[in-house]
Parts: sequence; C-alpha cells; structure tokens
Amino acid sequence: MSAYLIVQIKLLADRNELAPYRDAVTPCAAKFGGRYIVAGGVKVETLEGKQHDGRSLVIFEFPSPESIQAFWTSPDYIAIKKLREGLVELDAWAVPGVN
Repeated sequence: MSAYLIVQIKLLADRNELAPYRDAVTPCAAKFGGRYIVAGGVKVETLEGKQHDGRSLVIFEFPSPESIQAFWTSPDYIAIKKLREGLVELDAWAVPGVN
C-alpha cells in the first residue's frame, strides 16, 4: 500500500541556503522508494474552507508506511536533517494511502 509523506515548510532563511538539504534529501528518499509528487513552491488553490497559509507544500509518495519510517529514522536522513536546522520550520505527516 502506498503512503505519503506530507510536509509544510516555512523558510526562515534565504532559499539558496537550503540547497544542500534539497540536493541531499531527494536521493536519500529514493533509496527507500520515495519520490516527489508535489514539490515546494507550487500554487495551492483553495477550493473550500480556510485559505492556504502560504507555506511550501511538499508531498513524497513511498511504497508503504514502513518505508517512510525507515527513511525518516535512517542514519542517512538524520544526518541530512542537520542541513536544514535553523533554516526552516516544518510540519511533517505520514499518511497511508488507500488500496
């Protein structure tokens, strides 16, 4: 069953300072079967309810909830997360897909 890692990001620094993190996270997620399906900086259209708060939205698709956990807790990703310290505030959610 597919699963999704949904992340909302508020930049606290210049976008270019986040480049080392962005460059490292993509191949790391790929090792666990993850791939971008929504990349940050896209326009979010509100269809109903509250207006989107303007944070960047990123969505990865993974093969399973377990693969998200394996990625998130891997030594590789734990090291990569340090590249974004002080540069962003984020919320992240793991959501199982329906099959």
